[in-house]
Amino acid sequence: MSNDKLIIFDTTLRDGEQSPGASMTRDEKVRIAKALERMRVDVIEAGFPIASPGDFEAVQAVARAVSDSTVCGLARALDKDIDRAGEALRPAASARIHTFIATSPIHMRMKLRMTPEQVIEQAVHAVKRARTYTDDVEFSPEDAGRSEIDFLCRVIEAVIAAGATTVNIPDTVGYNLPHQFGELMRTLIERVPNSDKAVFSVHCHNDLGLAVGNSLSAVLNGARQVECTINGLGERAGNAALEEIVMTVRTRQDIFPCHTDLDTTQIVPCSRLVSGITGFAVQPNKAIVGINAFAHESGIHQDGVLKSRETYEIMRAQDVGWSANRIVLGKHSGRNAFRTRLQDLGVDFGSDEELNDAFARFKELADKKHEIFDEDLQSLVTESGLEAGNEWLKLIFLRVCSETGKTPNATVTLWVEGEEKQASATGSGPVDASFKAIEKLVNSKTELQLYSVNNITSGTDSQGEVTVRLQLDGRIVNGQGADTDIVIASAKAYVNALNKIIQREQRAHPQFGDV
Repeated sequence: MSNDKLIIFDTTLRDGEQSPGASMTRDEKVRIAKALERMRVDVIEAGFPIASPGDFEAVQAVARAVSDSTVCGLARALDKDIDRAGEALRPAASARIHTFIATSPIHMRMKLRMTPEQVIEQAVHAVKRARTYTDDVEFSPEDAGRSEIDFLCRVIEAVIAAGATTVNIPDTVGYNLPHQFGELMRTLIERVPNSDKAVFSVHCHNDLGLAVGNSLSAVLNGARQVECTINGLGERAGNAALEEIVMTVRTRQDIFPCHTDLDTTQIVPCSRLVSGITGFAVQPNKAIVGINAFAHESGIHQDGVLKSRETYEIMRAQDVGWSANRIVLGKHSGRNAFRTRLQDLGVDFGSDEELNDAFARFKELADKKHEIFDEDLQSLVTESGLEAGNEWLKLIFLRVCSETGKTPNATVTLWVEGEEKQASATGSGPVDASFKAIEKLVNSKTELQLYSVNNITSGTDSQGEVTVRLQLDGRIVNGQGADTDIVIASAKAYVNALNKIIQREQRAHPQFGDV
């Protein structure tokens, strides 16, 4: 069996962030990037630098923070995009520019309004320009799954000759079936004369639920890089899930002639970090990282596992990090132990003031619940405002009255642009009353699209984590809040979402389409 390495290219920070409401701050991106680095992900696609000043700064910050993984920036096949990516990646110890242009007939005709010859010329020019910034250049023919094979071969041959070291074949709209996509990959590698000069990659979307299947089929037919995301996060139905790709290749070494270098024990912690930051909860029966992934309720299954784990488990829960999520910290834990554990989780404090603020919140939480988990700490840091910058709104006080047979009412006090304001309202429930009281003070004119509650850990003293999704003039944001009191968590989440929608600039991704 060959020991070829399968390169894991994570695009959670770029494609994953394009999920409506999954926008991340610069510091949140750095936290996730550090977690990916601990997992030993080979390439981290940090963002799309031309998209906005915020995206540029985030890619630059990740480039500074990460030293053991290659940091990648996306760029259309345009000089301004490539130059912006090159500038953002300048601090990186290892940098890659990923440039793309559409190659399917419908995209070339309807979107680009370019002839096939013009597309080849532009692709070659883009790769050559990217090479002036780094020797590590990736090229993607967007919508390759619907492109004509002869033209696709011509484009790929040309960009490899121009200096592309990785050629990525995307199934941009999730249209392909595994046997078709595997055959496409095999055909391209066989027909492109200089295919041995580049690594062939795959990027699959999950519109038909086939992203992982298509990606693995491509690997079996010669692809040696897979582009994927934590929890399968991504536009529309998402991308191929990193955890499923990695654990399939690891578990079925009898089938796959390749391996990855990932530290798989970091999968679950990273999954929970991404879920906490984005507010996108992981479904309980999600493969690998769902809370029920290694649970057995059937008596037959339980009996078999007790006698021999291998009867119903094809991998160990510990191998993906399920045994490493509890910490022994409580009300008597000191500041140094607290700081050390957070450093292990990828959180560094920029000042003693930030540490003191987070530590004070930790002590408050420790008074409310006996056991403190890593997930509690991650939620605490996100909520503590270390990364939020100046808040336009801040929740100061909330009192709710709810009893059988009476209309719930809420009184809320907010810090609004430096001034303390208070309002009361009634509602169909305590959460509804709280939101209406907040709106009396803010009058945001936003539309509530999602209200979701999840427990961060187990037990009746668990913190509840609330996600609120708001829309205003087509812009969508998620807000998160956590507390042992669900109503308070809900108010925190609503205020968090309002801060995002008020403060952050409109993120208008100018890309022609998605890779």
